[in-house]
Amino acid sequence: AESGEEAMEKLKAQKDIRVALLDVMLPGIDGFEVCRRLRAHDATIGIIMLTARSQEMDKVTGLMTGADDYVTKPFSPVELTARVDALIRRSSGGTQELPPGTISQPPFLLNTRNRTLEKNGQRIKLTQVEYSIMRMFMENPGKALSREEILDLVWGRDYFGELKIVDVNVRRLRLKIEDSPTSPTYINTVWGYGYKWGF
Repeated sequence: AESGEEAMEKLKAQKDIRVALLDVMLPGIDGFEVCRRLRAHDATIGIIMLTARSQEMDKVTGLMTGADDYVTKPFSPVELTARVDALIRRSSGGTQELPPGTISQPPFLLNTRNRTLEKNGQRIKLTQVEYSIMRMFMENPGKALSREEILDLVWGRDYFGELKIVDVNVRRLRLKIEDSPTSPTYINTVWGYGYKWGF
């Protein structure tokens, strides 16, 4: 699509699109706004932002608006293909091997069959990455996990990106699940190391 508006039209017409590559510098509505609208329209689609600007703020803005990953231009086709493959694996490829059932840690209930999360019986909309992080935490209660471990477990060992993606996604997840995101009670920071799921 040559513009953000055209991308939204194509998505409405083709319901089976699983991954969107968005350039930040799109004509018309920019990549961030398209990302916001895509995410509001579909919580499960994989979104990768392409940016020519390597400023930290662009990456954070892209991730906070709902992107799963970002690639800074110039990039190699091999790297981009690897990122897309990893995202498709995370969003759908693993569903067959997930054990049936649920993980319950009140007030949270994680359903591993349909990949949903409830808090006090209320469904919380998560992206595939947020679901994967939540599942990882709930399967490791009380265990301090380093950023590197989280990156390996959620993004895969072949992921080329930076550790900052872990922090931004944890911040985004906190906004959705914590009663007070600024003083979290569920996802606790282990300073200089990583995070711990604990009450």
